[in-house]
Amino acid sequence: MAQPIFDRQDQLDKIASALIPNEVIEAVFDLKGSGTGFIGITNKRIVVYDKAFLRRMKAMVSIPYSRIHSIATQDESGLLTGRGFFASSTLAICTSHGDYDFEFRGADKAHIAHLLILGHMV
Repeated sequence: MAQPIFDRQDQLDKIASALIPNEVIEAVFDLKGSGTGFIGITNKRIVVYDKAFLRRMKAMVSIPYSRIHSIATQDESGLLTGRGFFASSTLAICTSHGDYDFEFRGADKAHIAHLLILGHMV
């Protein structure tokens, strides 16, 4: 079994404490902006720990893959940047409950998260 990718041990530990039976952590990434929390990607769901989700209270929110309708990455192409898709550190996830924007600490982490999540959707 592969070891999870993660930014901070305390965030990995927090996600690990919320696992359900047969659930495996694939990655935990620190986020920028909003309530400045983190996102955990498991084999069963996305787990977000953030203050911005529920009335400025710290909350751990689960988003099952079955509720995700689409995932998008921002196109950062342009005359000066020329970077294109996957050069963005931002992902948008559209669910049956609403849309969520996540800003990662680097385009490489956003790209890994995109691939992991998309792998569970198709």
